[in-house]
Amino acid sequence: MSRGNKDDADIEKIVHLERGDTEVHPPAKGTSDQKNVGTLQRRLKSRHVQFLALSGAIGTGLFVGTGQVLSLSGPLSMTLAFAIAGLDLYAVITSMGEMATWLPLPGAVPIYAARFVDEALGFALGWNYWYQFAIGVPIEISASAMVIGYWPNSISSAVWITILLIPMVVVNSLPVRAYGELEFILGAIKLTTIVGLMLLMLIITLGGAPTHDRIGFRYWDRPMEEYLQTGARGRFLAFLKVFVQAIFSYGGSEIVVVAAGETENPRRNIPKAVRRVFWRITVLYVGSIFLVSLCVSSRDTRLLNAIKSGAKGAGASPFVIAIQNGGIRALPSIINAVILSSAISSGNSFFYASTRILYATALDGKAPRFLRYERFGVPYACVGITTALSLLVYLNVSSSAAEVFFWISNLSSVSTLVVWTAIGITYLRFYRAMRYHGIPRSSLPYKAPLQPYLAWFSVIFSSTMALLNGFDAFFPGHFSAKTFIPPYIAIPIFVTLYLSYKFIKGTIIVKVEEIDLWSGKEEADRLEAIWEQPKPRNFLGMSNHVPATVIWVLALNIKRENLVLDCITRRCCTRTNVPYFGVCWEF
Repeated sequence: MSRGNKDDADIEKIVHLERGDTEVHPPAKGTSDQKNVGTLQRRLKSRHVQFLALSGAIGTGLFVGTGQVLSLSGPLSMTLAFAIAGLDLYAVITSMGEMATWLPLPGAVPIYAARFVDEALGFALGWNYWYQFAIGVPIEISASAMVIGYWPNSISSAVWITILLIPMVVVNSLPVRAYGELEFILGAIKLTTIVGLMLLMLIITLGGAPTHDRIGFRYWDRPMEEYLQTGARGRFLAFLKVFVQAIFSYGGSEIVVVAAGETENPRRNIPKAVRRVFWRITVLYVGSIFLVSLCVSSRDTRLLNAIKSGAKGAGASPFVIAIQNGGIRALPSIINAVILSSAISSGNSFFYASTRILYATALDGKAPRFLRYERFGVPYACVGITTALSLLVYLNVSSSAAEVFFWISNLSSVSTLVVWTAIGITYLRFYRAMRYHGIPRSSLPYKAPLQPYLAWFSVIFSSTMALLNGFDAFFPGHFSAKTFIPPYIAIPIFVTLYLSYKFIKGTIIVKVEEIDLWSGKEEADRLEAIWEQPKPRNFLGMSNHVPATVIWVLALNIKRENLVLDCITRRCCTRTNVPYFGVCWEF
């Protein structure tokens, strides 16, 4: 180790000891602190990060797809499935959050897997994760074109696809701040719409619609529908089927952690986002699903006809059907516009995440070197590759080629569960390495709760669901290429990528004592000291720096008016802190 590296290691050791930590092992010999750091720019602010997960997770699945889920499983099965699947999401996103705040690297999921588990796992996970997000772009563009079809028009779908794809490519070719601002706006629209729909569903079920029909729990007379078989077994199979679909609906929520390498002050903003994202997504999903299930029966004629006829956009949305049943007009077109913006937002988020995952894979040496190219903080080579894959959406223009797109898009149907399983395994290795190096959890920027039990739960739960994903294909009369291959094809592809890299490169599982926890950490430590700290806020969440008039009124009540008056008359440039109600108000 060079003299400079030795001094840095000593400084790192001293800093931890001054915090009251136990002995910390210095970086392993030969490691470079700049490894995997990249040159992307940290331009995403806290408000941007808060909405990234909403953008990726909340799309047409919530507004439209829940109708088919409701008809298949019934209201109780649907609500319980989304609630329990939320626990798996919580385990994944908190595990990722802890690793990302320790090492906030760009698109770091495959990098963590390579460092903490096996180089071969990093390779397989990187390409699998990239394809999962990248193929989501043409899927969402295709869905957006179908949503537009809700409004009668004679324009070719190819034209709409082009109109939707070009702005998406342009936004992701600009500095990341442009992407963050767009997703902040679209996310705010989503959030406002979902909250508004939840209130509207509550009003309808209480009899506030023009029909004045007080619904209550009338449509919960059959809380669990049957699937494939009758009786309790059929109800369980329906619950299991919707369980898998619920997990897929949550896929993309981890984008908030993928963006850690481009987030300002990630050790503050990522933990805050992780805590809020879980509650926002699960409450919005579970809350809206529960309320719409009160307003629409799983055997509603409009719902079943819309599913059978393949209605486009809002035509198949249970929210729109509830509004129509309540005698409310005009809103369906507005909701269809929101569904369109949600699909565009999801596609845009998938585009962003895919480029960062591919860039991280290239930084780690698991993808061609030319993919490391970036300018102005944008990995343009990765943008080009994702754009090329997105052109597959034009296959949907031709009815004969649409079958090809079906098979290509369904290659990633189980990727979410494969990735979540790998993330859980990666975290368990990270957790074990932290204990080996003597790093107390109290010193972590963000400490995930209930670990390592949550990670074990995620590994077992996600892997089990991956194996049960296509269970219905094994029932008599249901086995076919379309029912068997899409649910499972991603698993052998992932295993093939892993074993091929392992055989060619001769990799082994990294020993705990050799796990690299340090490369890239110094850059985050250095920036942490210069990032702007947030202004103190009171219990209302507002800044304590309030107008002089408010301070004066408060001061009159606590006999401090002379001090405030003196500051005003002398035009004192220094600030005065006035305590009131246990809060130090800054003037």
